[in-house]
Amino acid sequence: MRGSPTILHLDMDAFYASVEQAAKPSLRGKPVVVGGLGPRGVVATASYEARRSGVHSAMPTAQARRLTPNAAFLVPRFAVYRAVSERVMALLGELSPLVEPLSLDEAFVDLAAGGTAATAAEARAAGEELRGRILAHTGLTGSVGLAGSKMLAKIASEQAKPDGLLLIEPGTERELLAPMPVRTLPGVGPATAETLRRAGLHTVGEAAEAGEAELLRLLGKAHGHGLFAMARGRDDRPVVAERDAKSVSVEDTFDTDVTDRAQVRYEVARLVGRCVERLRAAGRSGRTVVLKVRRYDFTTLTRSETLRGPTDDPAVVREAAARLLEGVDTTEGVRLLGVGVTGLAGFTQEDLFAQAVRAPDGGDAAAVWAPPEGVPRDGAAAGPPGEAGTPRERRWLPGQDVRHAEHGPGWVQGSGVGRVTVRFERPDTPPGRVRTFPVDDPALSPGEPLPLVQGQLSPVVSPAGGSGRASRPKSASGGGAAPGTSRP
Repeated sequence: MRGSPTILHLDMDAFYASVEQAAKPSLRGKPVVVGGLGPRGVVATASYEARRSGVHSAMPTAQARRLTPNAAFLVPRFAVYRAVSERVMALLGELSPLVEPLSLDEAFVDLAAGGTAATAAEARAAGEELRGRILAHTGLTGSVGLAGSKMLAKIASEQAKPDGLLLIEPGTERELLAPMPVRTLPGVGPATAETLRRAGLHTVGEAAEAGEAELLRLLGKAHGHGLFAMARGRDDRPVVAERDAKSVSVEDTFDTDVTDRAQVRYEVARLVGRCVERLRAAGRSGRTVVLKVRRYDFTTLTRSETLRGPTDDPAVVREAAARLLEGVDTTEGVRLLGVGVTGLAGFTQEDLFAQAVRAPDGGDAAAVWAPPEGVPRDGAAAGPPGEAGTPRERRWLPGQDVRHAEHGPGWVQGSGVGRVTVRFERPDTPPGRVRTFPVDDPALSPGEPLPLVQGQLSPVVSPAGGSGRASRPKSASGGGAAPGTSRP
């Protein structure tokens, strides 16, 4: 435990929803829910206005609609969130070389390692300056916790929400923790909390008073020892700059069960593309390809294949996923599909010809997996292929960035029965006007995200002109989950 509160924890406030409110002036101060919008979708993040109605992360979207029917329900724009996160992480990097990202919107910083702060007063000043710089660069707010350990810094940032700063002075830890529920401590989930509850231990103070021997009896040696130390305010975990991801994966939950085999193949190919994109963004390659299939009856099958060497080649991953899919019966319907890569490495296997199966015409395996004509490879602007492989009606999703040849940039408020409603506004303008167009209006096209703060670069363009991907995601296995998945 440190004698000075030089460990900082930053947690951005309702991150996804706050980005949407910053980008869309008409949504500021109003309930916003970001997540999957289909019948099986779940909430990724809700704004504080929506949370007052009981909406929270991982809640089914259908339930959220009942709780706050007047909220704006939007699909996630992960490219934008990753780009904004990259800017926030860069600001943290200016404080110290020891920055430990936990997710796109959360990280620890060791202020002492950067020479930023040695006393409580200096730590508080650094935290306040950081909050101001984040607001100036992104238009968003974040909450900061400062303490002598990671556990307490995280607890402090939670207590400071929203848009606040809390510093826990060394020596006051046990007094602060005592009345808090045991679930406050890291590693205490529902099962552990229930075990403690049955023993009459509801608060951190009660767990500390029970003694180490009692916690060892209830929870076992490793868990009991660690929980007792934390209940007494002790946490010696260091801030670690690099958190090595063990896997990269993406998955989609479908609104209705997919029974058409051709569509299942197409969805797997699309997931492979997204998975490899995340793999390359992390600068990694992988040796084992994993296919996940959740069937109509909720049974989940996982199949994997280990290649001769690590790769980040989409053709190789597609071919492996294709072989895995051939061994799975999907005739009764598929509820969820996922593709992942494990056995990560920092290099690629150059001799890919021994792995990839060539197409009959001499082309590579990617050609076999091309989506039907007229359907975009990323699947972003059209529905899945129809029965004969023809594209369905062009889709416009709520929250999507668009541009109209006459009216300029805007975003989709909703669509249906052949029409799409667009609100034309920019982050730096008052709430804009709403207009409705046919879904196939040639003047309407997908648009690029606009800068959240005037004078800043577009959220998806890095200072070097790159894609603006986050440099250190929480875990490559799910940081970019598709609409319909949950986020804590």
